[in-house]
Amino acid sequence: MAEPALAHAAAREFAFEERDFRRVCALIHARAGIALTDSKRDMVYSRLVRRLRALNLESFGGYLDKLQAEDDADEWQAFTNALTTNLTAFFREPHHFAHLAGVLRTSRAATHTIWCSAASTGEEPYSIAMTACEAFDTLKPPVRILATDVDTNVLDTARTGVYPLERIAQLEPERRKRFFQRGTGAMDGQCRVRPELRALIDFAPLNLLDAHYRVPGNLSAIFCRNVMIYFDRPTQYRVLARMRPLLAADGWFYAGHSESFLQAADLFRNVGRTTYKPVGPEVLA
Repeated sequence: MAEPALAHAAAREFAFEERDFRRVCALIHARAGIALTDSKRDMVYSRLVRRLRALNLESFGGYLDKLQAEDDADEWQAFTNALTTNLTAFFREPHHFAHLAGVLRTSRAATHTIWCSAASTGEEPYSIAMTACEAFDTLKPPVRILATDVDTNVLDTARTGVYPLERIAQLEPERRKRFFQRGTGAMDGQCRVRPELRALIDFAPLNLLDAHYRVPGNLSAIFCRNVMIYFDRPTQYRVLARMRPLLAADGWFYAGHSESFLQAADLFRNVGRTTYKPVGPEVLA
């Protein structure tokens, strides 16, 4: 059974030893909280090997030594970006947006601030913005959306709001017409989110392992979906404990379909399908 693995390793451009993989696991866990499993070895190699080529280095050990010794903020960001997984779509897990629409329609609050904590390439915060526009029946609803991500590359894509047309193919025709502009000429085959929608969102880099979040309090909702699956349980609890005080007493927390927070029952209680409410006294980070 070892022969295929050995043949696979021999075919690689660079040697990638067990100690290299373990160092990567330790560094990305300390840097971004991501807990890599053994099944991610090939992914780690394929993503980081691009950094070795870009820096003209000859070994993973040399790259990791350089990373730690030089404390280069740009390279640390490149390392983090390379190991971040981004899977998203417009109105992914649509029940959350239907729920949010009801919350916005019935709330007595004059304004709402919503935090999308893993914005990726922008589909989720733009879906939140569309939901707000529909709930208030205006392109200028009383809603501000803070969209953050640890990966700066995907945030650049999100800020531009330009997508291939196939990314919006599953949206209802009315939504496509109201919220997107179809490209022509050099932009044929692409679409752009309407400027009114982009104006509702502030994009900013943020690492959920940071000691302090540059996020306002009294939030109406936090979207933190399909993020915790990349963290171990102690890291999950620390992040949730930092988020909990930022929510308004009547705020809502939306999680991913495969996530549950039984280990944080003192912070959040489940009130519906991957939908939570804050409980208990404020927990300071």
